[in-house]
Amino acid sequence: MKIIIVTLILIGITLFAGIVNGSRNNVTDASDSFIDSPLVFKIPKGFPELPLNIFAKNHLTEAGFQLGRKLFYDGRLSKDGNFPCASCHQQYAAFSTSDHDLSHGFNNSFTTRNAPALINIAWMKSLHFDGAINHIELQPLAPITSINEMSENIDSVLLKLKKDTMYVRMFKAAFGTTLINSQRMLRALAQFVGSLVSANSKYDKVKRGEEMFSPLEENGYRVFKSNCETCHREPLFTDNSFRNNGLPLDRYLCDMGRMNVTGNKEDSLKFKVPTLRNIALTYPYMHDGRIYSLYNVIEHYRKGIQVGPTLDSVLTRKITITDIEKRDLVYFLKTLTDTSFVKNPRFSQPL
Repeated sequence: MKIIIVTLILIGITLFAGIVNGSRNNVTDASDSFIDSPLVFKIPKGFPELPLNIFAKNHLTEAGFQLGRKLFYDGRLSKDGNFPCASCHQQYAAFSTSDHDLSHGFNNSFTTRNAPALINIAWMKSLHFDGAINHIELQPLAPITSINEMSENIDSVLLKLKKDTMYVRMFKAAFGTTLINSQRMLRALAQFVGSLVSANSKYDKVKRGEEMFSPLEENGYRVFKSNCETCHREPLFTDNSFRNNGLPLDRYLCDMGRMNVTGNKEDSLKFKVPTLRNIALTYPYMHDGRIYSLYNVIEHYRKGIQVGPTLDSVLTRKITITDIEKRDLVYFLKTLTDTSFVKNPRFSQPL
């Protein structure tokens, strides 16, 4: 717990230094004009209201979104230039890491968790599998400064950005002046990531009356409603809670989950419930990517749950479904794939 507090203090000092240095090193030309291009964040039909208005003080604009998009795909946010945000959050994998249990980081290192899919982040009050980050604008600080991820420091990133005349122009377009500091960089990233909304899968089209489930999908939906909805609540397909789902501790990683943040033994082995949206694209599964197929995930809940003092109460009797129901449940889960989301050129790497 002390390590977490010290880390947050150091991050705060770095953030403040970046703001101060930015204000000293950038001079605003009063003759330059700024054209505001506001965007409206649209909540999809049937979705709940945002628990936090992440754009209340970070007004969403086209210029801010485009700046965040460029930053998201820019390897210069990492020490050696090889690890942009997009290296662990790939669009074709619904902004998760495709086919890898743990992501690759700087100097041939590996991360300690499977990269979560960046889907409907605007509805999340806490981020990461352990909820260590409580605001979307702070989230990039963790991977940027982590030695086994991007392994960079904020001051160095800002120096790189200030040397790029394109960034100077983009920061001015987004925020009105040429000032480049950590707060603006983080806010631009938040505008892009916060806009990654997935709500156009076959499931959504069925709910809107535009399509119909097949008989197998319909039966799978029934199985889902009976066995999975408590934790994976519609329409976000997560309740954003932290739960112990019966996975045994990985003796190599020794990841205690939420307890690492709270220091409370009652939070041992509790991890954030992930969204099931685009689940067919975000394998491997679980916080450490130990399971590679949806069938094996379901099999864990049928036969593999390890009973322990913090096991979630809804799993004490495991899940009892037939092999046919298991098959149909997978058919339903595949209806949560949003092809328009993973192929949307607006979210792709800028040319």
